[in-house]
Amino acid sequence: MRRLLAVAVCWGLGTAAHTAAPKGGKGDFPKPAPNRADEPLAKAFSLAKGAEFLDAAAVNWTRQRKCATCHTNVPYLMARPALKQKSAGEALVRSFFEKQVDGWESGVKELQPEGDAYVVTVAAALAFHDAQTTGKLSAHTRKALDRTWALQKKHGAWDWIKCDWPPFEHDDYYGAVLATLGVAMAPENYAATEKSRAGLAKLKAYFRKTPPPTLHHKAWLLWASRKVEGLMTKAERDQTVKELLALQRPDGGWALASLGDWRGFDGRENNPRAPSDGYATGLVVYVLRQAGLPAKGPSVVKGVAWLKANQRASGRWFTKSLNTERTHYVSHAGSAYALMALKACE
Repeated sequence: MRRLLAVAVCWGLGTAAHTAAPKGGKGDFPKPAPNRADEPLAKAFSLAKGAEFLDAAAVNWTRQRKCATCHTNVPYLMARPALKQKSAGEALVRSFFEKQVDGWESGVKELQPEGDAYVVTVAAALAFHDAQTTGKLSAHTRKALDRTWALQKKHGAWDWIKCDWPPFEHDDYYGAVLATLGVAMAPENYAATEKSRAGLAKLKAYFRKTPPPTLHHKAWLLWASRKVEGLMTKAERDQTVKELLALQRPDGGWALASLGDWRGFDGRENNPRAPSDGYATGLVVYVLRQAGLPAKGPSVVKGVAWLKANQRASGRWFTKSLNTERTHYVSHAGSAYALMALKACE
């Protein structure tokens, strides 16, 4: 029974955190077809087609699941503003996230968030979105970030969802680095507030005592370290870049399965020799750019070439799930990071 409850929380089903999803015509964002490894490649690379897929995936998830999630509408709010195109879908998803915060503030028991992870993900997504749109810290984002600090544990991290669904709902470390990035991205120097200084000090202590369990998480820490002083030394950053570059495939891409030693939800063994995918290639190229590698550097150029050559006809980039063969929702996050990487390299 406890296992079933955990799965329900991970999928965003039946949790107390849900408020009404944004409304609108059903035909304005047709539900995308399932994520499939055999989907044909696009005839030509298209940022617009990628944006169209992100909109459809995020809006339909938000309407149907009525929750914020690390694999779909959270990376959507992180990535969509980078495309510099007006999007009704972006406004709909942003509105839903704000209504989540309003529900928490209402004090109504049924509208309270289901666990620490939900608060951290909503706060981080809103902070990223503020930073790339208005450049100002909204009242909703401030409230969500403040609530994040109120939930922080003495050891510096948060009680994260652990459904054995890597790389997101698997361990406390991912939540800690996501929270760090959200605070660092928040406009108006939110990271310098009294609450943030105290919270970041605990996070730094947590990272000093807790080595990254996977190279995937280490890449996220590298990203965060370019925003927050004291997370990694220069030598540690250089070593992480070296480790990431060593895993680039001859075709120019990276594979998510090679970035960690995980056992999936269905008990499968990890396959570090899996083919290149959109999630790992997009994330690594973006992180390498954040770490200072030039857009015209050979490894970045090869990564960009892989991304441009491997977009699917729907506009997405496929990534095989580490957990089950059913849905491959990590393709949604992978498509978001692929577009972020491409924009970071222009």
